[in-house]
Amino acid sequence: MSETNPIEVQQALKGASYPADRKPLTDLAKKNHASEKVVDKIAHLKRDRIEGPDQVEKEMFRG
Repeated sequence: MSETNPIEVQQALKGASYPADRKPLTDLAKKNHASEKVVDKIAHLKRDRIEGPDQVEKEMFRG
């Protein structure tokens, strides 16, 4: 199975307003028809409050 890439995440979170809580971002990813893998990664971000897309990328791809 291929790894999640930043473009998939950007597409999943298209239309997001920041700062945002993790749950609404997860719901948005589902609404944007993201893969289960992307939705799961967003749902399990370390922080409950996400300040911006750079924070999502940092947590998902840089640890």
